[in-house]
Amino acid sequence: MQKSKIVLIIVLSIILCLTMTISVLGFSNNYSWTVSNPSIETSAPLADTEKVIDNNFLNLEAGSAILIEQNSGQILYGYNIHEKLHPASVTKIMSVLLIMEALDSGKITLDTQIPCSENAASMGGSQIWLDPKETLTVNDMLKAICVVSANDCVVAMAEYLGGTEEGFVQMMNVRAKELGMNDTTFKNCHGLDEDEHLTSSYDISLMSKELLVNHPSVTNYTKIWTDSLRDGKSALSNTNKLIRNYSGATGLKTGSTSLALYNLSASATRDGLSLIAVVMKAPSSNIRFKTASALLDYGFNNYSYSSLGNQGETVKSISVTKGLESNVNAIYETSPSFLIKKGEEAGITYDINLKESIQAPISQGQLLGTITYSLNGNELSKVNIVAEKSINKIGLLNVTKRIFYNWFNLLR
Repeated sequence: MQKSKIVLIIVLSIILCLTMTISVLGFSNNYSWTVSNPSIETSAPLADTEKVIDNNFLNLEAGSAILIEQNSGQILYGYNIHEKLHPASVTKIMSVLLIMEALDSGKITLDTQIPCSENAASMGGSQIWLDPKETLTVNDMLKAICVVSANDCVVAMAEYLGGTEEGFVQMMNVRAKELGMNDTTFKNCHGLDEDEHLTSSYDISLMSKELLVNHPSVTNYTKIWTDSLRDGKSALSNTNKLIRNYSGATGLKTGSTSLALYNLSASATRDGLSLIAVVMKAPSSNIRFKTASALLDYGFNNYSYSSLGNQGETVKSISVTKGLESNVNAIYETSPSFLIKKGEEAGITYDINLKESIQAPISQGQLLGTITYSLNGNELSKVNIVAEKSINKIGLLNVTKRIFYNWFNLLR
């Protein structure tokens, strides 16, 4: 009986050696497979992503207006979107963007104390009446800038980050060019009227998107309705009335001067759909809020934003040849989430192009295939499918270890 068991072990060992040798030498089944599902219900980008509806079919009372989807920047409505107009305090969106970037880079922290110069204290307009002898934290400065549009605070921050206000304005213009804000020339950091201090609703939507997408913590300030500073001695009430009156409002910035009239960049999120509406040169404060609300309503009533999956979610497990492990999960590199007109969900199709097997070594994040999404035959987006983890190539030493491991288990 013992002799028969030894013979069995030898035979199994030979078979195991042959199997592992074949695995090491490897034969790969590298072919692609495709799946289409015309009935999948989800959301996807519009096929005409570059199309701009540049007419006032909503009959808005404004000199210029635009509505975009926040994540993609896709334009959903446009009217005179490239007309150069005075931005007033909407200018501060760029100032706040540079402050948030300075926070991210470690140049400042929320607890950094910011001094007030005579120049900053003398700005006038919207302010919290800074004293040249006092300092405020960056946190308090941001609160004052975002909630009550404090000119004195934004100038103090500009001088601290740019050395001088002029130096900071130069930084603003450089950043504007980087964002493709070709209609814009900044002459100051606060928005008080200067002849050549101009931008467009399109450009305002670009910097608003950049701020909200890459610095979402800014809404900790822009969503404040009322608050206070200086141990409760200075009361703050948000100049953006939509924060209180519009469901899902997240910001962003108001502005008004005698030349600019009434401006607003308004952001809101409902059911996963985030929108930015920019209104310029409205004849009154109430009309700018009414106009922004009409734009946001148009977006929420006509579009939806939903996801097919999440970043890192497994699409399929793929076999691995010549590897220390026999399978690797193929996962979404990014979340496949799309904007689509309501009612067009049934027109979505998806095609998966993915290898059935792959040869080791495999690196984490290595491209394994793609999923292509289409709407009514028009390609919308292509999402990469990548390896969840690294898998090393198997070697002779690993084969030997496995053989002895299996011997040990058989003899137990």
